[in-house]
Parts: sequence; C-alpha cells; structure tokens
Amino acid sequence: MKLLPDPTQASSVTGYGPDWVAINGEKFTSSLVISTLAAPFLWECAEFDDLQSSHFERLAELDTELVIFGSGARIRFVQPALMQALYARGIGVETMDTQAACRTYNFLAGEGRRVVAALLL
Repeated sequence: MKLLPDPTQASSVTGYGPDWVAINGEKFTSSLVISTLAAPFLWECAEFDDLQSSHFERLAELDTELVIFGSGARIRFVQPALMQALYARGIGVETMDTQAACRTYNFLAGEGRRVVAALLL
C-alpha cells in the first residue's frame, strides 16, 4: 500500500534559512504572513522592536483560530497589550523562533487547521 499526504490548497513553507523563507518555492527575505486562508503577504515590520498593535490588528482581521508568531532567530515574547485585537476575538497566539514557526505552521496546515504564521526575518 502506498501512502500519500492529503492534498492541501494552503501555502506551505518549502525551505528556510537564517534570513529567508521560501513559500511554495518562492524565496522571501522580508518579514511576511502566511495563511491557510489567503495568499502570503509582506508584514511591514522589519524588526522585533518595531512591532506595534497595528501589526496584530491586521492579523485579527483574518478568519483564523491560531496565530503562530515567529520572533526571529530567537524566541522573544511580545507585550500582551500589543496583541489585544487577537485576544478580543478569541484567537490563540503561540510564540517561537521563526524556523520553529515554519515547521509548526506546515504541520497545522497539513491537518487542515485555520492557521496564520507571522514571521519576522
């Protein structure tokens, strides 16, 4: 018996390195958001210290159950006040380094979950 993965229409991470991520074979070198619900888009936040509540408000507009926040090369936690828009809609947030966020996103997307990954590069 040959086992094949279930096909998915969602974007997937096909590679990553210290300062880049490939989505469906396309290499990105700027922070971005990928989702099982919409096409990837650039996240206009170059560095962790530049994060503002408006960055998370945009994520809250997506119909998702979970946001995976990839904080860069190391784990850094965002001030809860910046993520109030997510909390108000009952959207969960998990923080991890960006490479772990890529792997976790692929796993959850493969399960058919409504998930968003916001990745700082």
